[in-house]
Amino acid sequence: MGKLIDEFRKGWQGAAAPSLGLSIGFAVTCLLAATLVRWGLAQVRPDIYFTPYFPAVFFAAALGGFRIGIVTALVGGVLGVVLNFGDAFADRARFALLALYWAVCAMTIWGVEHYRTMLAEQRRISKRLIEEEAYRKQLVDELQHRLKNKLSTVHAVLHQVLHDQPQVWARIDPRLRSLAATDDLISRIDKAGCDIRDLLISELGPYGHVRFTLNGDRLFLPPKLAVTLSLMFHELATNAGKYGAFSSPRGLLQVSWTISDDRLTITWDETEGPSVDKVSEPGFGTQLLKSALSAFDGKTEISYLKTGLHCIMQCRIPASG
Repeated sequence: MGKLIDEFRKGWQGAAAPSLGLSIGFAVTCLLAATLVRWGLAQVRPDIYFTPYFPAVFFAAALGGFRIGIVTALVGGVLGVVLNFGDAFADRARFALLALYWAVCAMTIWGVEHYRTMLAEQRRISKRLIEEEAYRKQLVDELQHRLKNKLSTVHAVLHQVLHDQPQVWARIDPRLRSLAATDDLISRIDKAGCDIRDLLISELGPYGHVRFTLNGDRLFLPPKLAVTLSLMFHELATNAGKYGAFSSPRGLLQVSWTISDDRLTITWDETEGPSVDKVSEPGFGTQLLKSALSAFDGKTEISYLKTGLHCIMQCRIPASG
């Protein structure tokens, strides 16, 4: 019985075609129920011949398809003509009603079959999309694994080449490590990006959690924006460790962010650090900070105040986030 109920449920939902026996049995049940309803209505209006059979045709066609619906409509018409629950006999008026009944049944069956066809097509497309998404996920996992291996290889090669140039290597090594760390963070969080707070903590944590405060609502960043901000946060944190707030025992950092529509504003504010007497020529880090957000319709403003470095980063959050 449970198997029969499950088959009926799947057939009604369009997930699987029911067996011929189930379709015929359901159609016969609908016809019997319609005939019983007609007998009851005949106690009030004996001239109701075909109306109760419309629902029977609809439900039979919805479960078994248009062929079962056509057979149900034909049998219902015959029952409407042959069976009499009163003194009336078949006349021209009843045959005219029979023609009208079959015409309406034809439109009903066409509508039900059209709906069943669209439902089957939607299920087919949905299944294909699920399969394609699974394939893409597998492909992305493989590419990400290869990218990680290539990044490790690049890191090793550059370290070997720049072994005699420690100053150059000191500038490249932390950036590669920061990029790898951010990729790992994104991979751990469903491969769809990461939270800005987690990104900042992973970058600022080595300087001590009591040295910085983070203010802002939860914000999940898309992968590309997360990688870009990771490089920028690394540059700012490195600068704070060498010349800014983190280079002073009492120095503090406050990072806050706000969202307005699809615009993100991040404020990096250092205090209690060494005073900046002279600003050197813009280097790679400064150029990175000022140009990195251009891909996101953004900009970066850097101010060297007496209290410390003040940086405002503005950009558009991609729709995928």
